[in-house]
Amino acid sequence: MGKKNGSKTKMAVASLVFGVIFVTVFAFKNQHKKINVVQKRPNIVVILADDLGFSDLGCYGGEIQTPNLDYLASKGVRFTNFYNTSRCCPSRTSLLTGLYNHNAGIGEMTTDEHFPGYRGHITKNAVTIAEVLKAAGYHTAMSGKWHVSNTVVQQNPKEQLKWLNHQTSHPLFSPIDQYPTNRGFEKYFGNIWGVVDYFDPFSLVSGTMPIESVPKNYYHTDAINDTAVTYIKQLSKENKPFFLYVAETAPHWPLMALPEDIAKYKDTYKVGWEAVREARYKRMVSMGLIDSTKAMLSERWKDGLDWKDNPDSAWDAHAMAVHAAMVDRMDQGVGRIIKALKESGQLENTLIVFLSDNGASAENAAAYGPGFDRPSETRDGRAITFRTDKKVLSGPETTYSSIGQRWANVANTPYRYWKQESYEGGIHTPMIAFWPKGIKLKGGSKTQQIGHVMDFMATFIELAKTSYPTNYQGNTITPMQGISLLPIFKGKTRQGHKVLFNEHTGSKYVRYNGWKLVTGSRDRDKKSVWHLYHIAVDQTETHDLAAKYPDKVAELTQMWKDWAVKNKVLRKGEKE
Repeated sequence: MGKKNGSKTKMAVASLVFGVIFVTVFAFKNQHKKINVVQKRPNIVVILADDLGFSDLGCYGGEIQTPNLDYLASKGVRFTNFYNTSRCCPSRTSLLTGLYNHNAGIGEMTTDEHFPGYRGHITKNAVTIAEVLKAAGYHTAMSGKWHVSNTVVQQNPKEQLKWLNHQTSHPLFSPIDQYPTNRGFEKYFGNIWGVVDYFDPFSLVSGTMPIESVPKNYYHTDAINDTAVTYIKQLSKENKPFFLYVAETAPHWPLMALPEDIAKYKDTYKVGWEAVREARYKRMVSMGLIDSTKAMLSERWKDGLDWKDNPDSAWDAHAMAVHAAMVDRMDQGVGRIIKALKESGQLENTLIVFLSDNGASAENAAAYGPGFDRPSETRDGRAITFRTDKKVLSGPETTYSSIGQRWANVANTPYRYWKQESYEGGIHTPMIAFWPKGIKLKGGSKTQQIGHVMDFMATFIELAKTSYPTNYQGNTITPMQGISLLPIFKGKTRQGHKVLFNEHTGSKYVRYNGWKLVTGSRDRDKKSVWHLYHIAVDQTETHDLAAKYPDKVAELTQMWKDWAVKNKVLRKGEKE
């Protein structure tokens, strides 16, 4: 009897153990299956350059050495008709929210003008990509330039300069509820403001904590990309996909680069504006990026001065060499990001998109002088020069300068004008999409389908298998205005935007049915002189047809006015 009971007990225990093991294994398999389902959603990495010209990259016809971005292009797809909103803050806002930028509160820059479209920060009626993807189970991290929050300034210019010069410190560069870590990002390192000293940046934070000093031999582009690499290594160990936003500051002025990078280009630009621009154009045509019958090389800006007669040719050639060096260094960092993704086993199922926030800048940085976001001396007391006479070469920490109008015109080949303008040179950006597991187009493909920075929200929501909220943290959210790019990735024709609009500091456009009506910011005093182009066949805006087609001008003008009213573009009292 005892032996039988003992046998039954052993059998019961054995059955129980087997059952526990079976349930555990079954549960583990189910759990593992769930994890695999989650992992099928791709990681997403957005790399945003700052003031990069349309033709600067090697894969877009430039002479700058960008082998890593060229690699992404050779294995992915290049967009030839992708658009931003012409300037730093507005483009970043539109990208992050999936809205026209005025609808998210940044119609101009980061000062609060107390009008709905001009609050100077991403408002609570908008959600960021990070907020939406975090709620959908993604890890979220950002490295680099934020520049979508109100700027905290000191009580007078003297105190502001002390702060900029690292002589005093203050805890906040913006209201803390507007920091990246309070807009959906779990991790953040970078500059809250826009302009930086590349060797010792102002407004640098980790999370919300100010970074009071940087190591010797610090260079900001390296720090941004190396932080991104660290995030990839950390997040790749998790059983969750991640969204990583890498917001470069390069090649935004001031022209500051490492000597070894500048040396690569010491002779490249001595041939001058005309030769570099024409060579870029020829390469773009031969690469199939543009059709020379529809995109003629527009007239060179201020072509009355030939390079051979340029009294500042040595300074100008060196300035463009520094610009190239800054782009080159950024590309090196992109290479380390690619390597980290590959080594962590994430590269195949990671969507990487690369673009610029606007066209190359024509600003004369030296003319601004010190103040607001520009220091007057370095941390160790060396004076910073703001020379407009081109007597001091760019590159080191002790000088603030920029490439100027003529080189900006070259950087944006074949288009007219530059950053801040609604002409193609201001809004037309290179855009590379790379995703081995997801993009069905042949590697190295180019698409002429039109895209816009506000389309990323819709694209990433579809990839994350989630939805755009109507309410977030008690706030009613403005309906999304972007359209997913996923059909293009799959090799299909997308039902894209029937019409596109823009406005920034008086420069504006409406693009509809092959036509584009545009006015520049420099036309502001002339009360919006509209210019009309048949953009479908005149992609470089060389033939103004406004006088020939007044009815078309009237039609498109009314469309722009209707859009402006509905999208918070007009300040109180403004009619257009």
